[in-house]
Amino acid sequence: MLSPRLKEAIRTTYRQLADALPGFVPRREQNFLVAEIAKTLSGEYDKSRRILVAEAGTGIGKSLSYAQGAIPLARLLQKKLIISTATVALQEQLIHKDLPFFLQHCAVPFRFMLVKGRQRYCCEHLLEQGAMGTEESNLEFAFEQLSSIRPSEEDKQLYKRLWDRYTDGKWDGDRDNWPEPIPDTAWERIAADRHTCNKALSHHQQCPFHRARDKMDECDVLVVNHALLLSDLTMGGGIILPPPDECFYVLDEAHHLPNVARDHGAAAVHLSGTRKTLEKLAQSAGKIGRRLNKESLLDPQLKLQDALASLLPDLKAVEQWVKQHPELFGTESHHRFVDGELPEPLPLLAINLREGSKQALRALDRLQGALTEALREGEIQRKEAEPLLAEAGFFLQRLEHFNQLWELMSREVSPGKTPLARWLYQSDAGEVMVHASPIEVGYLLEEWLWSKCLGAVLVSATLTALSSFDYFRHQAGLKHHDGTRYLRLRSPFDYDKAQLLIPKMRCEPSDPGFTGELIERLPELLKGQKASLLLFSSYRQMKEVAEGLRDQGLTLLVQGEASRNALLTLHRQRCDAGTPSILLGTGSFSEGLDLPGHYLTNLIITKLPFAVPNSPVEEATAEWIEKRGGNPFLQVTVPEASRKLIQACGRLIRKEADTGRVTILDRRLVTKRYGKGLLDALPPFKRHIE
Repeated sequence: MLSPRLKEAIRTTYRQLADALPGFVPRREQNFLVAEIAKTLSGEYDKSRRILVAEAGTGIGKSLSYAQGAIPLARLLQKKLIISTATVALQEQLIHKDLPFFLQHCAVPFRFMLVKGRQRYCCEHLLEQGAMGTEESNLEFAFEQLSSIRPSEEDKQLYKRLWDRYTDGKWDGDRDNWPEPIPDTAWERIAADRHTCNKALSHHQQCPFHRARDKMDECDVLVVNHALLLSDLTMGGGIILPPPDECFYVLDEAHHLPNVARDHGAAAVHLSGTRKTLEKLAQSAGKIGRRLNKESLLDPQLKLQDALASLLPDLKAVEQWVKQHPELFGTESHHRFVDGELPEPLPLLAINLREGSKQALRALDRLQGALTEALREGEIQRKEAEPLLAEAGFFLQRLEHFNQLWELMSREVSPGKTPLARWLYQSDAGEVMVHASPIEVGYLLEEWLWSKCLGAVLVSATLTALSSFDYFRHQAGLKHHDGTRYLRLRSPFDYDKAQLLIPKMRCEPSDPGFTGELIERLPELLKGQKASLLLFSSYRQMKEVAEGLRDQGLTLLVQGEASRNALLTLHRQRCDAGTPSILLGTGSFSEGLDLPGHYLTNLIITKLPFAVPNSPVEEATAEWIEKRGGNPFLQVTVPEASRKLIQACGRLIRKEADTGRVTILDRRLVTKRYGKGLLDALPPFKRHIE
């Protein structure tokens, strides 16, 4: 049961929010969501599995719901609440709008902050060196030796401006808070690095990243993105963020989580570039040994050199094997190994590279540790140690990526278990990269997060596909009857005020004449409409249709012809002025686009958003499903299209008073057997099917 103190805190907060919101209308769905979040996280349903998957339709108010249900609970239990999002837009909304408003009216005081990855902050020491033009730094090492890109005069002037503003207290070292874009090459030279920007060293204790982390310890609510969350979890948790067993989690936009997890479980290395890096590492190890000249360093130095001596021939053997098989690529840029099985002699080479890189990592880590200790004990001067620490950190990062790749390439998969996707990619210049990725990542999320955290709420407007949680449950590694709770709350808006139109069409999207028919039919559907959005599944088709419509005198705002913000600003200006505005976009305009009221009354979806499995991971997934007797189209493609179609239709009704029309120009909704499931999963618009 919820404690009386928690119930009172939630009720008081609710009353104060209701009083503060103009025209507040109590929503049964929102109240139910708040209660279910609090009950689940408090262990009222299951003390050992406090996980809620909640699909909350547009208008329920997800962020205020989870703030009410989770923040008072976390504060009263003295635990951290981590809110993770997929998009910068939602992060900014939480940090600048929702959480400040909630804090004003919450019965339980709390502190919150946005947490960013280390690379978003400069290292104070490196910035000082860059501003002063100091040669003894990894500014020269990393970019002169490894990429031969030296800081330009413009870069040096930029470092001086950054340093002046930083020392004056007018800039906090956060890249995102500098008023102008900082070029990537200039930033990389001064960015904080986990191997070199070490808080244990006195001259790094006040670096911006470490000061931000100190502030994090004082905060109760941490807002992060899925990528940062997964980065921490892949390292075991508790490295960047607090340990999972001390945290409650709210995962907003949770439908993105499986793909982000898959990206973090994957690895890739550049064959020839890695070989050159390993050769330079051998030189660096000798340099560290000569500078310190300590007997304790002799063993790790010898082990590192032995490991490198074994790695280089095996890496060259992989390169040679690829060169001997030019038929691997043909007309394609990639070659995927069927069922993830490597041909001889690659399996043995992969094992050797895994073991050799593991040995090299251990030895280099010991070398860096000894170097750090020597600096702390005053056995080496800072100006000597800094470039050596920078070199060691640079190589440690690359060795970690290298080891991760060969661990995936050499991993044995038991019969009947899901294989890994493994492939080679060849650039236009003939350079080859080796890639490996898990196909399914649900077990990783279970291992990294679900089995460790105090509790988690996964929330999004689109977690079901074909009116079921099954597809998402499988992707996210949640099992039937494992104690996880599921909740589906429909939008409180009146969808009867909007119409879903499926007009007659001569062609289906696979027909050659479909694009021509779009150009012919669209002017009629746009006629008399003030605010239109046309969504396409193909960028090329969008461009062809745009050209055909412009030939008929229509004025268009087309994705890619200006920035997204610029297009949306111009669209709103036209709508405010009463001038008809027509936006054209692809998949990225189907999600996270908020055009309420008169900014969108006419939504046209040209084609069902079926993805073609053309990436190596998608190909490997389809292959695995077929091998088990399944149908990848029905098991993956259709459910994914259902989720995307719901998202696309969700662009129309954003506020209670919104009205308008959704037109879908893909007759497969009514001519194919799977169409009924796609149609029934959509919001309950008033339907008109010709």
